[in-house]
Amino acid sequence: MTVSDVRKCLFPVAGMGTRFLPATKEIPKEMLPLIDRPLIQYGVEEAVRSGCGEIVFVTGRGKRAIEDYFDRSIELEQILIEKGKADSARLVREISQMADFAYVRQPEPLGLGHAVLCGEPFCRGCYFGVILPDDVMVTPPGTPPVLGQLVQVHQRLGGSVVALEEVPPEETFRYGIIRGKQVEDGVFRIEDLVEKPEPGSEPSRHAVMGRYVLSPGIFRHLRNSGFGAGGEIQLTDAIRSLAEDEPVWGVMYKGERFDCGTMESWLRATLGMALKREDLRGIVLSELERLGVTGR
Repeated sequence: MTVSDVRKCLFPVAGMGTRFLPATKEIPKEMLPLIDRPLIQYGVEEAVRSGCGEIVFVTGRGKRAIEDYFDRSIELEQILIEKGKADSARLVREISQMADFAYVRQPEPLGLGHAVLCGEPFCRGCYFGVILPDDVMVTPPGTPPVLGQLVQVHQRLGGSVVALEEVPPEETFRYGIIRGKQVEDGVFRIEDLVEKPEPGSEPSRHAVMGRYVLSPGIFRHLRNSGFGAGGEIQLTDAIRSLAEDEPVWGVMYKGERFDCGTMESWLRATLGMALKREDLRGIVLSELERLGVTGR
């Protein structure tokens, strides 16, 4: 089993964000704010804290704002400094210094697997991370970020690693579900993967969430997997095929996931994260009290 450092992380961000229209007509969904920063920044910070110094965005049309956001803005920094806002200037500058950023276009919306395949020129020959920014992962103090937890398992056991979460039986049809053998507490050797199984046919309740450490071998399997569910190249299909050649582990991650993929879940995430912050919790609770909201 090959083991290596994981220095690169790929972000598939080419989706059109139609569930948030009209807000996303001109603004990428990944740039929508979650409290005090755009969604995409949470994922980038997680990747950096997990040891990734190179970030690769797989983008599409209308995503220029992401590139501009992680670029240096000399003019803005200068204006802030002239206005005596040196701390704000530093915050703006630090965004561009978080990592080395690269961008590649996904020319057609052919699925998550195709988006990962578009990143091959940047990730060929090395293990790399993948973060789906719709899932914002928060870990307790002293606990490594979720991608970092996967990296740790990769460093111990080799092979590829995916994040797992146990979901209710009535929700298994929404996810890729694994069949696997538990090899230690919270770690499974994956034997099979089913993308969005029919209710009652799921092999387990362990769902793959939006964090991966993948072998460069995944690219060969993506090229050979063909089109799967929805007429798209499915990452799940390629990982299933990869597991026949080399180890693929599933890890029950430690932390809390905030799904930001729909307007309703993004609102829940905003409220949930605000309630976790001492400087914002009182504002939320007092506003609910003012409106006479007492819960169900």
